[in-house]
Amino acid sequence: MENITAVILAAGLGIRMKTDVPKVLHRIGSKTMLGRIIANLKKSGVTDIIAVVGHKADIVESFFKEAIRFVRQPELLGSGDALAHAVDYMEEDGDVLVTCGDTPLISDDTYAKLVERHIREKASCTLLTSTIADPASYGRIIRDRRGNVLRIVEEKDLSGAEKEVTEINVGTYCFRKDNLKKFVRNIKINEKKKEFYLTDMIDILVRNGKRIVSETCEAEEAVGVNSRKDLADMNRIINRKNVEKLMDSGVTVIDPDTTYIDETAEIGRDTIIFPCTVIESDIRIAEGCKVGPFARLRPGTSLSRGVEVGNYVELCRTEIGERTKVKHHAYLGDTVVGRDVNIGAGTITANYDGKNKYRTEIGDNAFIGVGAVLIAPVRIGKGAVVGAGSVITKNKDVPAGETVIGVPARPLSTGGR
Repeated sequence: MENITAVILAAGLGIRMKTDVPKVLHRIGSKTMLGRIIANLKKSGVTDIIAVVGHKADIVESFFKEAIRFVRQPELLGSGDALAHAVDYMEEDGDVLVTCGDTPLISDDTYAKLVERHIREKASCTLLTSTIADPASYGRIIRDRRGNVLRIVEEKDLSGAEKEVTEINVGTYCFRKDNLKKFVRNIKINEKKKEFYLTDMIDILVRNGKRIVSETCEAEEAVGVNSRKDLADMNRIINRKNVEKLMDSGVTVIDPDTTYIDETAEIGRDTIIFPCTVIESDIRIAEGCKVGPFARLRPGTSLSRGVEVGNYVELCRTEIGERTKVKHHAYLGDTVVGRDVNIGAGTITANYDGKNKYRTEIGDNAFIGVGAVLIAPVRIGKGAVVGAGSVITKNKDVPAGETVIGVPARPLSTGGR
């Protein structure tokens, strides 16, 4: 992939999304669409990546300015015009891999296969295609009787037998760079749409006797995002694949349809995830844990072996030691909890004072009673007991083995006075 330049077409408005956010910055899982495409291209071995941007270009560039190069499309005149602007920023040698900024499920393996096929066949252009049950709204691949690609026809322009074709154009191509530079400006404007369609390049290359071949991908990879419904469908696809991968590794997910687990989460075998649980990015869960139902684990959280996190518990930037139980209606933020601790129902760590966030530490074998509030920064020592409904005020550490009660909490040895 050393001589491959990748171009991501990411300039569009995303009108059907009805959004003020650049289309390619909408998230699928914990990654933006554009971020997911960049990651997969790099994983495939491509290192030179250009994104063509237009609508709210400053915002898009600010997200990825260290990762890739950018070319601006001054007027949004379609995919053919976008690629023509990118051509001026390419070296002479090699090939060009072109993909759309709204098809983020194309895998690194598929990108690699497309390039390999292109090089092996010594083609002028290699198309990525897929066969889907309902091809409506997609451009169709029209072939001759020998199976040679002739052209791509958009849905609205199909006629007769062409409407029966189910092989679609995914919108990803590999071009010989010299052919692309020579012919891309031969694309004529579509008078109806007042845009230059990149798909017209196929007809131009065929008419000039150039070799066109194709590579296929799974139907799911071909899905583009044009609406909020498409975005939801894509999130379901990513989540389902991730949950299935975890189950194959030895994790029990009771109800995958109601469980969200970010693809970056690490979960050990024999852990059980109960329904309606949300596990976000940057989460580590060891072996033999139980999480949920209705639990939410936010970034920066880790659970050691045998931890139990129950219903309506939220954890954020929190480390939980082995065999500790946080069973009901609790919130722990910026907290480090030791081994064999019991966190009672309704426990809250008040980690934010309106300006800064502070840390709470709870030692091994501590017992936190129902409805306790721990105002950080504060430390609960090993084996200490915090009585039900007690409020531990900030910087009022509880020594190891001490029992405290009341509001504000006081040592039980003094009668709570």
